[in-house]
Amino acid sequence: MSELVTGEAVALELRPAKLPSRALAVLIDLVVAWAVYLGVTIGIVASTASLDDAAAAAVAVASFVLILVGGPIAVETLSHGRSLGKLACGLRVVRDDGGPIRFRHALVRGAIGVVEILMTFGVVACVASLVSARGRRLGDVFAGTLVVRERVPAGRAAFVPPPPPWLMGRFSGLDLSGVPEGLWLAIRQCLTRMGQLDPQVGWAMAERLAGDLAERTGAPVPPGVPPAAYLAAVVHERQARDARRAFGGSAGGGAAEPGAGPGAGFRPGPGYSHVPGHGPAYGGDGTAPLPSRSPAPGAVPPAGPRGGDEGAPPATGFVPPA
Repeated sequence: MSELVTGEAVALELRPAKLPSRALAVLIDLVVAWAVYLGVTIGIVASTASLDDAAAAAVAVASFVLILVGGPIAVETLSHGRSLGKLACGLRVVRDDGGPIRFRHALVRGAIGVVEILMTFGVVACVASLVSARGRRLGDVFAGTLVVRERVPAGRAAFVPPPPPWLMGRFSGLDLSGVPEGLWLAIRQCLTRMGQLDPQVGWAMAERLAGDLAERTGAPVPPGVPPAAYLAAVVHERQARDARRAFGGSAGGGAAEPGAGPGAGFRPGPGYSHVPGHGPAYGGDGTAPLPSRSPAPGAVPPAGPRGGDEGAPPATGFVPPA
């Protein structure tokens, strides 16, 4: 796995292509290119039989350059790094920052590829790929590109439990820019494995991660919020921000009240309880099979109309005259 950082300071995890898959892709491209070149050459020889030797040699060189050099450059430029061989092997050429390549990148790769692939039968390219930490040949080094795998074997995705509804959007004011990727990974692993851990061990781990996260964000954990629920709510907030950044609009996550700081307006929902000495509870919505916790001292219950009083005027003691 190779971590690249884009211009927007977003870390990308890309899988560099290994030498066997790259060699197979190059072999497919060469077979197709040589087949086209031979077909075009036969047609040119048949149509230029009346030319002299110098003209025939010029036509042969021009066809060689246009098909075996210009063809791969044009294909990689128009397909944004996916030639026929790379498409068959699930590979793509990208820039060092993870973006799509342009004509100048394909031109440098193709020009140097003539020397390290065509003229040396791929020996130089193989040696350079074996020496490079990310499997790059000389053309990739000079062009600032990288061949990555697009088709990655799908593994079993771990399920991160959602936060309780009463914590949705409560942490929209947190500054998450100082949280490293390693801490996010540890938080996700903790949340996904919470049901497999001993309750006391899970509670202690979540409490430690919540303290580290609060230290990175500069805002303490709101009182009365279980550490696992706090972690789940902050992870949900980060995912909502990533979705808004990628797709625009207000994808995911609710917004906090204007002027509310991190954790402002915290109000435990119905069924929020905790048994001392046990693991974290997410609330009474049934989203996480964890123990429950008693209402926090001084917590304000959610306001709402009392049963049977809907639509009744307030009692003022005024009695109209008969």
